[in-house]
Amino acid sequence: MDAAFTAEQDEIRRTLRDLLAKHSGPGEVRAAVRTAEGHDRALWRRLAQELGLPGLALPDEYGGAGCTATELALACEETGRALLPSPLLATAVLAAPLIAALGTPAQRADLLPRIADGVLTAALAVPGGSMAAALGLTADNRTGGWAGGGRAGGVQARQDTGDGGWRLYGEADRVLDGHSAGLLLVAAHAGGYPRSRTLLFLAPAEADGLTRTRLTSMDETRPLARVELRDTPAELLGADDAPDVCGALAATGRTAAAHLAAEAVGAAAGALERTVAYVKEREQFGRAIGSFQAVKHRLADLYVRVEAARSAAYHAAWDPAAGPLALAQALEAARTVAGEAVQLHGGIGFTWEHEAHLYVKRAAGDELLFGPVHRLRDHAAGQAGLFGDVTPGGLVHGVAVR
Repeated sequence: MDAAFTAEQDEIRRTLRDLLAKHSGPGEVRAAVRTAEGHDRALWRRLAQELGLPGLALPDEYGGAGCTATELALACEETGRALLPSPLLATAVLAAPLIAALGTPAQRADLLPRIADGVLTAALAVPGGSMAAALGLTADNRTGGWAGGGRAGGVQARQDTGDGGWRLYGEADRVLDGHSAGLLLVAAHAGGYPRSRTLLFLAPAEADGLTRTRLTSMDETRPLARVELRDTPAELLGADDAPDVCGALAATGRTAAAHLAAEAVGAAAGALERTVAYVKEREQFGRAIGSFQAVKHRLADLYVRVEAARSAAYHAAWDPAAGPLALAQALEAARTVAGEAVQLHGGIGFTWEHEAHLYVKRAAGDELLFGPVHRLRDHAAGQAGLFGDVTPGGLVHGVAVR
């Protein structure tokens, strides 16, 4: 394995970093999150048209750049560094891979080129508010309980006996970019109790019976919404022969975890860079506080955390199986670095006017959406068989499980 980046990959990183440095500073981020969409539409169009960001990992035949997960991870790292509010995560990392994996040829030909152009944004609506469980990051998603399960709850899908179309009823909370996306991918429970199964459906933003409400979220750069469906017409994603939705969600989850890890690393690196710049300027007792040995030690520890998480994220981009563990390490690094950034900034670090609190909220919000860290690690360890028999009555390291 050659761990060095190609000239093209370095150019993607440099170009995106330069563009975001000019157009996505702390002031621009604050202004963007207060718009109706929750992001800067003009900047999103520019990122799509000039850099092809939403289609970076889509095949050439659908108007994408045909790049690998590594290029998209590098882009996510830079958007994370700037705390860029954009539909990139919801559209390119979560929705587009599911359409590419499960969609019919007609659905892929219709939707993916528009996603690659940045004209269409999409969001994954998961009932129960547990995105991590649906993506198989913190639990086995094949139980289907998160989608509704049994006879009621979540989002239920029924097929009309007349035209064979589908209708959805239920609601999903904490849908990332759900209030502004032009297309919703809705996970729903179908078949009732006897033929229980989880399917994905396509629901355009203007569909009848669809209500979307933007929620107040801890991290304003991650707009969340509640999606309510009341007998809403929808199109089944894929053919009628019950595609392996849970398997596709889990595969998407592993790749998404790598991209999320890269984004969290970018946020941690951004917070660390701002902190290092601050301690070089802030003086105490006639000298910069960055010259004190205790401060140097704290910064060195943070640097090691960031670099270790970055290595894990890059490895996960090459091998998505390592995605959940890389995400756990990156989320932990982001939380630690953001907390230390506030401390080292002193009295101004926790104020609303300073950008340090934005990094704290990003770290906390991401762990709520895609974690927590201990569950990511626990599920990964269980899948790897590290704990042996963990069924009731079994033994873990010689201790009975009850």
